[in-house]
Amino acid sequence: MTFRILHTSDLHLGRPFGGYPEGIRNRLREARHGAIARLAGAARSGGAEVVLMAGDTFDAETPAPETLRQALRAMGDEGDLTWVLLPGNHDSLAASELWQRIASDGPTNLRVMTTDSPQELFPGAWLLPAPCTHRRPGRDLTEAMSAPTPEGGLRIGLGHGAIMDFTGEEGATGIIPPDRAVRSGLDYLALGDWHGQMQVTPVTWYSGTPEPEGFKHDIPGSALLVTFEGRFPKVAPIETAHFRWLRPRLDLLPGDDAASRLSEVLPQARARDHLIRLSVTGRLPLADRASLEVELSRCAPDFGWFAADLSDLAVEAMPEDLDQIDRAGALRQAAEALMSEAADMALSQVDRDTATAALSRLYVLAQEVQA
Repeated sequence: MTFRILHTSDLHLGRPFGGYPEGIRNRLREARHGAIARLAGAARSGGAEVVLMAGDTFDAETPAPETLRQALRAMGDEGDLTWVLLPGNHDSLAASELWQRIASDGPTNLRVMTTDSPQELFPGAWLLPAPCTHRRPGRDLTEAMSAPTPEGGLRIGLGHGAIMDFTGEEGATGIIPPDRAVRSGLDYLALGDWHGQMQVTPVTWYSGTPEPEGFKHDIPGSALLVTFEGRFPKVAPIETAHFRWLRPRLDLLPGDDAASRLSEVLPQARARDHLIRLSVTGRLPLADRASLEVELSRCAPDFGWFAADLSDLAVEAMPEDLDQIDRAGALRQAAEALMSEAADMALSQVDRDTATAALSRLYVLAQEVQA
């Protein structure tokens, strides 16, 4: 018998995105809600009837009422699919009111895993959930996956947590053993918590988030289509994200056409659906550095969000370059002082970078005035 599930996690509905401008914050929050419909489409395209959400469906234990109600209604609108929700560390069972509201308001095609008792997922297939009891439970909750199920049936674990200390904090507890699937006799272990997709073993996977929220994982958001033909699962990613978060790098040398090189590393299609954190390295003459800054300012509004780091881009400034700013007077004196500070190794790197950026900006302003 063949059956398929869609494995996803870490949707974090209601994430505030407080560090970004209001316009893109609103779009990012809406994209997370829209991921429910995209997950449904991915499930149908892959022939799956069940969507396993391995924790952190909500970003907080007290999501706004509209965030919760609209999410539940969106799942209910996909009535041909069964949605399975597991409490994660952000929306743990400690938020008893949240899970009571989900139980009372949830649609009939929603199954909530608030206990670690085995649940029959399909005829002949059992789900062994490990819901998060608290944000930091302090123990390995997946031990419950060793519970017995009828002989011969498939055993699918559903958990949320780390198989290593992703945080770097000392004294981390509750780490899931990487061989949990072997220890508990699982045919597949669906995990959430790590927002990047990761294969731990052939039958143990982190799905990653379907809609990334930062630059940490430079891959498209996706879910995992898991196909069972016999006992061994076949796992295939299906892209689900609306936004892409990219960290392109641009290394420049004198003589390079900076505008052309910039165009090569930036996406040209659906620019407004990309968030860009560009890093520029190398070295350029002052005039070319100034031209690059103008080009960056010109293209930045095309994107959903755009930032460029030029701190590792060295500038070759010659005395004749300063003539393009002013041949004498206060502006010339300011330009000479900035050029001196930019080359002064007794200053900190931050101060030298600030002087370089200020000199470049002064050059741009001078050219604008002269034009």
